[in-house]
Amino acid sequence: MTPHNTADEKFNLLLVLKLCDNEDHCYAYTDFPKLQFRKDISKARWKQDVGMAEIVSNKGKLWTTTGIVRGGKLYSFLEDTLFLAEIGALHLLDDEDKCIPLEDIYKKVAEGVGGSSWDSFEVYRHLKSLGYIIKRHGVCWSIKRGKSEENSSIMEVTELFSSMEINEVSKKLVFDVYPPNSKFRKSNPGNPIFILCIISGNPPTKKQIEELEGQCEGIPLKFCYVEHGRVSFFSFNQIELPVLP
Repeated sequence: MTPHNTADEKFNLLLVLKLCDNEDHCYAYTDFPKLQFRKDISKARWKQDVGMAEIVSNKGKLWTTTGIVRGGKLYSFLEDTLFLAEIGALHLLDDEDKCIPLEDIYKKVAEGVGGSSWDSFEVYRHLKSLGYIIKRHGVCWSIKRGKSEENSSIMEVTELFSSMEINEVSKKLVFDVYPPNSKFRKSNPGNPIFILCIISGNPPTKKQIEELEGQCEGIPLKFCYVEHGRVSFFSFNQIELPVLP
């Protein structure tokens, strides 16, 4: 397998941007994916202390399958935020209510903010573009708590993913993947159709596969490998070879 490029190299290859002053066309650029100009554009404010975006104005149906709810507030992880910004559905604001350039959001991914990585974002974007519903593994869609408990819950999520190094993604379950479903509800999502583990370098050992399958609690496990922007999925089946005389 060809060694992966560094984050800076991937950033330079991926980014072809033109930043516009008009807020209605805040993000525009000339390469994949194509920007979709929308009438209903949501707004979010970047929370540096938690490495997530807090949605301050949610418009459209995209949020029924995107983001996590904590104490009545809607938050999005970096991969959610970037994907929606790319398709023109979200404006990310700073503390002064100025639109954060798309270039700066890419840089956050390159820096691994909140446990993000280029590989995980490319996988997320690929599946999301096909209509799948995706959630970070180990994080509940919705939790209703008091304010103090809400802050505690957000910090738990932040600590969980900020402590994850980019090169550790290959050892962890990353995404829960649900099929396209127009009646999907965060309050009752059901079980995902599979849990995804992104790998890099050498394939997982038998012991690693068994350990990961044990964490899936009966839900199918799939692996994903990303090389030069191409996303490949595969799984392992257990077979018994006959004993030769």
